[in-house]
Amino acid sequence: MTTWTTKDIPTQAGKRAVITGATGGLGLETALALAGAGADVILAGRNAAKGHEALRLIRATHPRATLRFELLDLASLACVADFSRRLIEEGRRIDMLVNNAGVMALATRQVTADGFEMQLGTNYLGHFALTAQLLPLLHGGQHSRVVSLSSMAHRQGRINLDGLQGSRVYKPWGAYAQSKLAMLMFALELQRRSDANGWGLLSNAAHPGWARTDLMANGPGTNGMLGILSRLFAPFFSHSAAHGALPTLLAATSPEARAAAYYGPDGFSEMKGAPARAKIMPQAVDAQVSARLWERSITLTGVKWETSASLALRHS
Repeated sequence: MTTWTTKDIPTQAGKRAVITGATGGLGLETALALAGAGADVILAGRNAAKGHEALRLIRATHPRATLRFELLDLASLACVADFSRRLIEEGRRIDMLVNNAGVMALATRQVTADGFEMQLGTNYLGHFALTAQLLPLLHGGQHSRVVSLSSMAHRQGRINLDGLQGSRVYKPWGAYAQSKLAMLMFALELQRRSDANGWGLLSNAAHPGWARTDLMANGPGTNGMLGILSRLFAPFFSHSAAHGALPTLLAATSPEARAAAYYGPDGFSEMKGAPARAKIMPQAVDAQVSARLWERSITLTGVKWETSASLALRHS
């Protein structure tokens, strides 16, 4: 694959995209590019003020863009359900769902409105529930794509099915790595289940490398020696949020993007560079653990994944 940029995005006219965490950083850059390509974009986020500022920024570049902001807090299953209900009631298909939002390496253990460890709940379980609830609209799309954001941190991740919530032992980076491994495993398992159940999805994953975003700027590594080293080496090993969004945009739009594939930067250790196929660690392709995690996630979130028969009835 030759070097891929936003100029390679095919027209997205007539397609609807939902992007979580779209009010800043990678999500905003993804929304900006898709709006510029003609997509109808829903920016989903938990901060209305930031959402309307994001709309203003995008419209300043693309005055004719079709887009809107919708409130979505992935740390609340009730909010996820309310967001999904609003879109279901509209009845318009979704062609792209970009599961982008996330929090990173919180210094102390926090919990969501539903009592989940915050990183697992926001980064993974919220997106798991969202995708399940939007499945009727994704099923009605044109070869709809679901892109789930993982991270280089998945390399150190382990799924602890007996201690998912970190209630006994909490390690900020361990919890983050687990949540991002879960997102990659979700992308792969979603494709397996789509193929088995006739959902008609193309599910893949992406990571931004070391992208300079608010997630990094406000993260736990901004103080002390780690923060000093990060700022010192950032110019050499990191890239902008716009460049970090390219693997996501390729996964979401390129005719060359593949199901159950993983995309990231092609440079040293995948920290920056042009978008390309990324390395998937062995623990991410453990089908047995993936299946158990899927079933545990259903129990925790209470969502139901509809059958192909029930989805067909919705569209008949």
